[in-house]
Amino acid sequence: MPYETLQLSQSDAVATVTLNRPAKRNAINATMFEELDAAFSHIAAEPSIHSFVLTGAGGHFCSGVDLSALEELPRSPEEMRRRMERIHGVLARIMYCPKPGIAAVRGYAAGGGANLALACDLVVMGDDARFAELFVRRGLVMDMSGTFTLPRSVGLHRAKELALLGETIDAVRAYEMGIANRVVPAGELEAVAATLAAKLAAGPPVAMALMKRAINDSFSRPFDEVLEQESLHQSMIFSTKDLQEAISAFFEKRSPHFTGE
Repeated sequence: MPYETLQLSQSDAVATVTLNRPAKRNAINATMFEELDAAFSHIAAEPSIHSFVLTGAGGHFCSGVDLSALEELPRSPEEMRRRMERIHGVLARIMYCPKPGIAAVRGYAAGGGANLALACDLVVMGDDARFAELFVRRGLVMDMSGTFTLPRSVGLHRAKELALLGETIDAVRAYEMGIANRVVPAGELEAVAATLAAKLAAGPPVAMALMKRAINDSFSRPFDEVLEQESLHQSMIFSTKDLQEAISAFFEKRSPHFTGE
C-alpha cells in the first residue's frame, strides 16, 4: 500500500520502516500511527521478512507526537482514552512483532519517539543522537509504553530520573544507562543497523519469535511459570526442521540456513 508519512522497503529478508516527516522531525500524527499499524501488520505476516529496522528520514529519529496538529487532539477524556488505546495497540504490535527489530536512532528520539525506539528489540544510536522523556515538560504522563519499557531498560530509579526531570541525554549516556545497545559514528549508523538486522534475519525465525516473546513477558511471570514456558517452547522447537538444520550444520562445519519450518 502507498504510505503518506513513512516508507516501507525490503532488502533480502530485512524490512526497513522509515518515519518520513523530516520537516517535523518525524513527529507522529494520526496518519503515521495508522500507517505504522499497517506496516508492522505486514512485517509480522510476510514470511519473506525475518527482521526489521525502524529509523527516521532526515537528521532525526522522531520528536514524539505532533502536538502542533491541534485539529487532531482529543476533545474529551473519553476520546483521549480511546485514542490512547489505539496508540498503545500500535506499540504492542511493534514490541510483540514475531520478527526481531532494531531502532536506528540519529538526532532526537524524544517523548513518544523515545518510547517508539524502546519498543524495538535493539537500539543503535549514532553519536549525534539525543534521548529525552519530555512528557513532564508538557504537563503529561509518560505513555507509548514508556512506563513498561524504560524501567526494564535502565532500572527503577534511573527511569524515574528520566521521566520526572525530563532531561535530554546524549548517546553515550544512553548507552551507559542501558537504553542503547551500541553507539556508532553517525555516518555509519545505517550500515551498522543493516549488518545487525541481517544477522537477526539469518537466525531461526520460530525460535527467535518464541524467545523474544518470553523475554518481553518475563518480568511479569513468576519463576516457575518462566521455566514452564521455556520447557514448552523447547519442546515445540525440538520437532522443527530448523533444529535439524542447525545440528547438521554443526557436524558439517558450515553456517546453518534457517527457513522457519
